[in-house]
Amino acid sequence: MIGVLAFHGDVIEHIRALGRVNSISVRTKEELKKCRALIIPGGESTTLYTLCEREGMCEDIKKVPAIFGTCAGAIMLAKKILHKAPGQKTLELMDITIDRNAYGRQTESFEKSITTVLGKLNAIFIRAPKIISVGKNVRVIAKDGGNILACEEKVGNQYFLAASFHPELTTTMFHEYFLRKVAV
Repeated sequence: MIGVLAFHGDVIEHIRALGRVNSISVRTKEELKKCRALIIPGGESTTLYTLCEREGMCEDIKKVPAIFGTCAGAIMLAKKILHKAPGQKTLELMDITIDRNAYGRQTESFEKSITTVLGKLNAIFIRAPKIISVGKNVRVIAKDGGNILACEEKVGNQYFLAASFHPELTTTMFHEYFLRKVAV
């Protein structure tokens, strides 16, 4: 079962991008326990973490074998955040440094054609973070000039995928890739 953290963000869009795969919206620890993989959608990263904490899910999320974070979900995965809100926490799972809201405010959102190792796609950036740096075991899978847009990391038996944009709005390419990794 693939779960999509469903406190806010593009939950329905992620479920649609998963296609016919058995998926559920996740709002509780009980729903999370059914999942072998989790997608953390965009939204507001401080709110996402606060809601996960309120539901007592943070430690359980850290045990999920595969997690895909988009936009705010990528922030949730990061070990380091620049320009974080006062007291902001993350799951600290992926060896990346991310700059929160680095692409600007909501009104500065944009769409751009990018090339990834998976192919070309239109990437939508909505109040998006920038992935500033990655650890030595993190593989970059999408760049635009010097900007890292997506990356992945395997840590022991866990797999993490992070994208600073919203692939669920324009393509199923990243979801299909994530599903192939989950099947391994």
